[in-house]
Amino acid sequence: MRTTEQPIDSVLRPSDEVAEALAQGAPVVALESTIISHGLPQPRNLEVARELEGLVREAGAVPATIAVLDGVARIGLDEDGLKRIATEPGLRKLGFRDLAVAAALGSSGATTVSATSFLAARAGIRVFATGGLGGVHREWTETQDESADLDTLSRTRITVVCAGVKSILDVPATLQRLETRGVGVAGFRTGEFPGFYLHTSGQPVDWRIETPEQAAEIMRAQDALDGPESALIVANPVPVDEQLDPALHDRVLAEALAEARQRGVTGQAITPFLLEYLVKGTDGASLEANLAAVRGNVRLAGRIAAAWSRGN
Repeated sequence: MRTTEQPIDSVLRPSDEVAEALAQGAPVVALESTIISHGLPQPRNLEVARELEGLVREAGAVPATIAVLDGVARIGLDEDGLKRIATEPGLRKLGFRDLAVAAALGSSGATTVSATSFLAARAGIRVFATGGLGGVHREWTETQDESADLDTLSRTRITVVCAGVKSILDVPATLQRLETRGVGVAGFRTGEFPGFYLHTSGQPVDWRIETPEQAAEIMRAQDALDGPESALIVANPVPVDEQLDPALHDRVLAEALAEARQRGVTGQAITPFLLEYLVKGTDGASLEANLAAVRGNVRLAGRIAAAWSRGN
């Protein structure tokens, strides 16, 4: 039983712009911060952070890049906050489970999909754009390794626009787990689940939507049904002409998995190891495909947030 009440603004603080937009019912799009702190080299990471926020504004919405600074979850960063996330050495990567510890200890960190989803929903934001989700890892039967993203999304009412799950994962198993946990998945103008760096993973999706307005209608139906507080995933593929060459992807990923097994890389270390191997093995082409996907997701998220706002 809780015996003390801690003021919400002591642990979660929207920026003035985000707070005003939410109060007025204006469209807001949440953005994660790990791509800034851990996904890109300096100084490009800060340039991309500004670019993504600009794309949200072009779509008619307010960007809310989320991070934890000195123990406070910031819902929307100013320029100084973006610079801290982009340049501060030793910045932690925070999942949902880390948020309370970071708040209590006054720590700073960039938020993953699980942490960003929770904080965005807690602040009243309904739409979140990211690159790719975490999921069930390959060789799960041996490692029992599964991203916390899936559990958090099963109990967080938010719409996540993404390019599928990271292709280093077991995509069929991840889709099965999302179904089991009651997380809705709709392909945006596609009947196949995207492959993150690739236009398609080859796996079918049960539902296809054609417009941002349809996504907003699904969100309203979620609320009307008043079921479990699960997420909606809008799977938006990277364009074919901007995807990573599939043959190159498959070859380098196979090499990366073999190298990881040889070195005994497991647990939380496996994802950054494989992603870094892909960047090096493709001479940076995987990073460019990732960024192309993120840009497309941010644009679509802005349009969905605007459609959601218009109908509420």
